[in-house]
Amino acid sequence: VEDQRARWERKRSRTAKELLETEHKYLEQLDLVLTYFVTILKAKGTLKPAVLETIFGPLESLYSASHILSLNLEKGNLGPGLENFCQSLDLYGHYAENLEQANKTLKEQLRKNKSFRRFKKLQETRPQFQGRELEDLLPLPLQRLHQYKHFFRDLLENTSPGTAEYQKLAKAVKSVSEVSQWVQDIFDKRENSLQLLRVQKLLKGRKTQVLTPGRWYIREGWLLVVPSKGEELKRRMFFLFSDILIAAKPCHPLHLLNSNKLSCQAVYPLHQCSVDKVFGHTQSQGGLLSLSFPHKTLLLMSSNQQEIHDWYRSLTAAVR
Repeated sequence: VEDQRARWERKRSRTAKELLETEHKYLEQLDLVLTYFVTILKAKGTLKPAVLETIFGPLESLYSASHILSLNLEKGNLGPGLENFCQSLDLYGHYAENLEQANKTLKEQLRKNKSFRRFKKLQETRPQFQGRELEDLLPLPLQRLHQYKHFFRDLLENTSPGTAEYQKLAKAVKSVSEVSQWVQDIFDKRENSLQLLRVQKLLKGRKTQVLTPGRWYIREGWLLVVPSKGEELKRRMFFLFSDILIAAKPCHPLHLLNSNKLSCQAVYPLHQCSVDKVFGHTQSQGGLLSLSFPHKTLLLMSSNQQEIHDWYRSLTAAVR
C-alpha cells in the first residue's frame, strides 16, 4: 500500500507540474492576442466595440480564470484551485458557440477595413508571434479545454480515494467533461449543417428540401438498384439521413447548368421502413439489401460486401 501511494504521488506531482508548465505557455499565447490586438485595438478604435467583442469573445475572462488557476497551482493548492477554475468553465462553451461568427467577422473586416488589415499584418510580423497569425491563436482555448480533460483525469486517477482532494478532482473531471461534450455538440451540429447544405447544392432544383431542422446526415454512396422486372440494373447515388433516404442520378453531362449535379429520383421516409440482408452474410462477393416500405420494396446491390454490410448497419440504425 505504501509503495502504491508513493507511485501515485510521483505520477500526480509529475502531472501537476506538467499542467502548470503548459498553463504558463497557454497564458503566454493568450497574452499575445490580448496585448498586441485587443488592448491596442480598443485604444485606437480601429474596430467598433461590437465587432471587437464578436471577434475576441470572452478571451479576457478566459485569461483571468487561467491566471488565477496558475497562481493556485504555483502554491500547490490543486484541489481548491481546480474547484474555483471550474466555475469559469462555461466561458469555454460560450467561446465555442461564438467561434464561427468570430471567424466570419474577422474575414469580413480584413476584406473591408484597410487600416485593420494593415494593423494585423504589422502585429503578426513581431518576433513574439514566431510566424503565427491571429487565425492560428483564436482556436487555442478549445484545444486547451481538450488538454484539461486529460490532465484532470490523470490527476484523479493518481489521487487516493476518500480524500477531500479526490472529491474536488472528481467534480472538476465531471465539469470539464460536460463542457467538452457541449463544445463537441456545437461542432457536430455545425458539421451536420455543412453536410446538409452540400447535399442540397448537389441536387438539381429546389424541389427536394434537404435542409430541415432536426435532420442528421449519415452517409452517401453509389449502389445498384435491382428492378422488379427483368430490366437492367440502375446505378444510383443514395444519401442517407436520420429520417429519409434519397435516391438520385447524374444529370446529363452536356447540360449547361447542371452537368455536375444530381437529379433526385425518389425520397423514401424511414419511419415505416424495414431492412433485410438478402445475401451478403457469407464471404461471397458483394451483397443485396431489401428495403420494404408500405407501398414499395427496394432492392439495393453492391459488388463490395463490406460496403453492403456498412449500409445495412447505417440503415438499421437510422430506422431504429
